[in-house]
Amino acid sequence: MARYTGPVCRLCRREGLKLYLKGARCDGPKCPIVQRAPAKNFPPGQHGQRRTRRPSEFGLQLREKQKVRRFYGVMETQFRKHFVEAERRGGVTGDNLLQILETRLDNVVYRLGFADSRKQARQLVRHGHFVVNGRKTNIPSYIVKPNDVVAVRPESRRREYFRDFTEVLNTRQAPQWLSLSPGELSGKVLNLPGRDQIEVPLFNEALIVEHYSR
Repeated sequence: MARYTGPVCRLCRREGLKLYLKGARCDGPKCPIVQRAPAKNFPPGQHGQRRTRRPSEFGLQLREKQKVRRFYGVMETQFRKHFVEAERRGGVTGDNLLQILETRLDNVVYRLGFADSRKQARQLVRHGHFVVNGRKTNIPSYIVKPNDVVAVRPESRRREYFRDFTEVLNTRQAPQWLSLSPGELSGKVLNLPGRDQIEVPLFNEALIVEHYSR
């Protein structure tokens, strides 16, 4: 399975905003975006400081697509598949795309508070620690549906990571479209999230639609 293995803080610097790829560390003082003075928050690389030219229309579309793709930790091929599915659905394509990305199993595990980052959530899913409606599911891109129940696999609850995890979940809050049951180490999908229920940085989904519609 293809995945990015480089330093993730470079991705945040390249996009010029926090993508929250390292969990709690991104909210702390060690975040490179916070540590560096505004004048030094230029893209990484030896030519980073030279990139002062006004970006083209294509450049703006590309950067917006990269922001969303990297925020959710999805590779290009998978991201394009999600866009095709978003186009197939009725309604606003940009909203559909974010809805699909939000209802990926790895993102749901992250939103429920079982992981500090989407990367960690994806690893937990790949290792088979979660069940959907009682059935073991180890596919991070699995799309959940309303009334689906995502829970820690019974065999995994004895592992050190999930011991006393109820206390951890009691300190976390799930979004409105999810219901969290800390005592049962599970969560339920109440409904598909609307655009106003998706907590993401200020993304312009219309530019992504334009990028793929060229």
